[in-house]
Amino acid sequence: MDFDPSLLRAFVAVKETGGFTRAAQRLNLTQSAISHQIRRLEEQVGRQLLFRTTRAMTLTEDGEDFLHYAEKILHTLDSMAQRFKPSPISGVVRFGVLENFLGDRLPTLLCQYGRAFPSVRLDVSVGMNLDLQPMIKAGELDLAVVMAAPGSEEGTPLRRTQFVWAAAESFDMAPGASLPCALFPSPCLNRLVGQGALDGKGMPWHVVFTSQSYQGIRAAVLAGLAVTVMTREDVEPGMKIIDGNYGLPALSEAEFILVWGAGGKTPAAVEFGKLITQMPGVDGATRK
Repeated sequence: MDFDPSLLRAFVAVKETGGFTRAAQRLNLTQSAISHQIRRLEEQVGRQLLFRTTRAMTLTEDGEDFLHYAEKILHTLDSMAQRFKPSPISGVVRFGVLENFLGDRLPTLLCQYGRAFPSVRLDVSVGMNLDLQPMIKAGELDLAVVMAAPGSEEGTPLRRTQFVWAAAESFDMAPGASLPCALFPSPCLNRLVGQGALDGKGMPWHVVFTSQSYQGIRAAVLAGLAVTVMTREDVEPGMKIIDGNYGLPALSEAEFILVWGAGGKTPAAVEFGKLITQMPGVDGATRK
């Protein structure tokens, strides 16, 4: 048998409020309308669900069982209505992000946004600073997460991080030898920070590997070909931090920031930006 959800809501409201009058007030109906709905429900079920006296109203044993199912059905219907509610926001969001910022949290972020705004199409570019910055300036992206020096006024700070020297656990170098480096192409911030620190100390170095991909740099480091500059969070098993070894100078901090393209603050993009700033570990409290 098919149950009318309005009858189920009337039944649950009577139980939760303790009477027909208060149930009618909750549902914006008359008391007689509530009484009629309960009679229709009992006729459809073929059993008495409520035991009524002049002083009290209680559920029968069948009523207790029926309440359990009615609550589950209404919860499912409410959840389904919320999930498929027409979204007032539509359009396209063009988002750029550094491949080492979100990591395995990107699918969760995309799923969360897609569920909330099903009418919006997402166009995501995962790349490097040197790719994303020109795209933002050219208006090819609505918003992007990029890396900048601490205190940059260019965008909204998300998370501060520390640059370190990283190498394979087996890496070693003779004293005074030229430092072999695996670096991103200029003008990547990682490269600029490492190069500036080495030149400032007058330390000999040379590039043995260049890649536009983090995975490429990672492979070169794990192979023991070179050292590189990366954020502390990106150091993984098989690597070691070698700050202070071989005379290496300390490196500066950096900050992940959210930047906007020209005309990028559409309603759809603004909502996506809110999700990014509300992610765990992305707030002012986590910044030093």
